[in-house]
Amino acid sequence: MVKLNKIYTRTGDDGTTGLVDGSRRAKHDARMQAIGDVDEANSLIGLAAVACAEETARDLQRIQNDLFDLGADLATPGDDFAPSEMVLRVVPSQVEWLETAIDALNENLPPLRSFILPGGSEAAARVHVARAAARRAERSAVALAAGEPVNPQALAYLNRLSDYLFVLARATNAGNDPLWVPGGSR
Repeated sequence: MVKLNKIYTRTGDDGTTGLVDGSRRAKHDARMQAIGDVDEANSLIGLAAVACAEETARDLQRIQNDLFDLGADLATPGDDFAPSEMVLRVVPSQVEWLETAIDALNENLPPLRSFILPGGSEAAARVHVARAAARRAERSAVALAAGEPVNPQALAYLNRLSDYLFVLARATNAGNDPLWVPGGSR
């Protein structure tokens, strides 16, 4: 269990932040960008959860916990992605849980006939905002992976997460999504 007695340390005043291995990185570093974007997606999932049904909110809280794992994974540089007692890594079962959840949600939805406009109910709109943030987090993690090793399971998790949130928004709207009308109302 993590115990934080003091919130400010002053060690970041020089524009750097510490990673799990004790190294320091500039706060504008690609690794820190990815970690920050995951944190933002996590926060927006929390905002969505308060507008969702209780069972959905529990699932979203599970995802929030997984995103903390993913943030710890990103904060642990290196190319050994095996979890251990001292190293937290995203594992295949976390990705598989999302895939199972996507399939279950999608089972009762009508096929898509058009692109969907983000919106519908308030809860679905919040889920769509979280989805957009999850896509940004994935882009940041992929950008990081272009220059440094990144756990492939973390990348897969972020990819499935945006899919999950898309299908969840549709399920929240009960398939009555606002549809894109090409060319507007001309």
